[in-house]
Amino acid sequence: MKQYFLGVDVGGSKSHAVISDEAGKVIGFGQGGRGNHESIGYDGFAHVLDIVSKQALQQAGLEQHHLTAIGMGIAGLDWPNDEPLHRKVLEDLGFHAPMALVNDAVIGLIAGSRTGWGISVVAGTGSNCRGRDVNGCEGRVSGVGEWSGEYGGGGDLIHRAMHSVTRAWCKRAPETSLSQKFVKHAGAMDVTDLLEGLSRGRYHLRAPAVMVVFEAANEGDPVAMDVVRWIGSELGSLAVGVVRQLHFETVDFDLVLTGSLYKGSPLIAERVAETVHAIAPGATLVRLTAPPVVGAVMLAMEQVKVDYQPLRETLIQSTNAALAGAGFSFDPNE
Repeated sequence: MKQYFLGVDVGGSKSHAVISDEAGKVIGFGQGGRGNHESIGYDGFAHVLDIVSKQALQQAGLEQHHLTAIGMGIAGLDWPNDEPLHRKVLEDLGFHAPMALVNDAVIGLIAGSRTGWGISVVAGTGSNCRGRDVNGCEGRVSGVGEWSGEYGGGGDLIHRAMHSVTRAWCKRAPETSLSQKFVKHAGAMDVTDLLEGLSRGRYHLRAPAVMVVFEAANEGDPVAMDVVRWIGSELGSLAVGVVRQLHFETVDFDLVLTGSLYKGSPLIAERVAETVHAIAPGATLVRLTAPPVVGAVMLAMEQVKVDYQPLRETLIQSTNAALAGAGFSFDPNE
């Protein structure tokens, strides 16, 4: 009897579902919008999940009862009390195969690590860090962000850079090219107008403003370079916490770097490596080069003791082909 595995990546901006056979060949694909319950509620999550799974099943020519196991990475699945509510949605939709539900950062780790375990450090609009050991035990940070003192996203980089601009303006710190670059980016008259406008809501520094910081750093501005190194230190600190939770200090493991921030400057990865290697010299930094939904399929296979390592490249290639056939391409810098 053939085995079929459903992997789902429910993201904060888009969602994907993939069905693979036991040989690692993708035979069904589905796509949808954001499914994060924190943004659209559990009814919205159910709607998106229903859409993407039905698309994948229809393309594969299967029904739900044909599924051997299910793996899902879900944005917003952050705390123990979240899982029963998500499982209730799955039961109501008729999913009863063995399944595992994890935070979406975990499937990125499974997809990106050469062994399927290690630590993933996410740096995009926000930040996150998750880890798992060879036995599947997990380590984590809160994932809440600035409120919990966890920095590493693009917004944190912009805020830190503006701290430097403000300190330079009132002569508390050295001058920096960030000042005039932010003035130009915001369309302000000068630094005073910029600061007043930001404080009064006339100006706003949104996600694209991170490029201002990277431009200044790549041009050699010392203050901007320090800001970029700071974000790398903070991301490295997230990983250090997970290293300690999983007792990876003397272990050789992959540290998967995921997200758009890493492409802005090599200083970030350099500082992440320096911070982590101080306590875990066996960490090898790698970039995520496979669609995270691949990790969800692998997670499904784990539920019934299928060894996915020999199928890894087939899964990645066939998933990329499925994405391309639907008009998508995986960008490791997203």
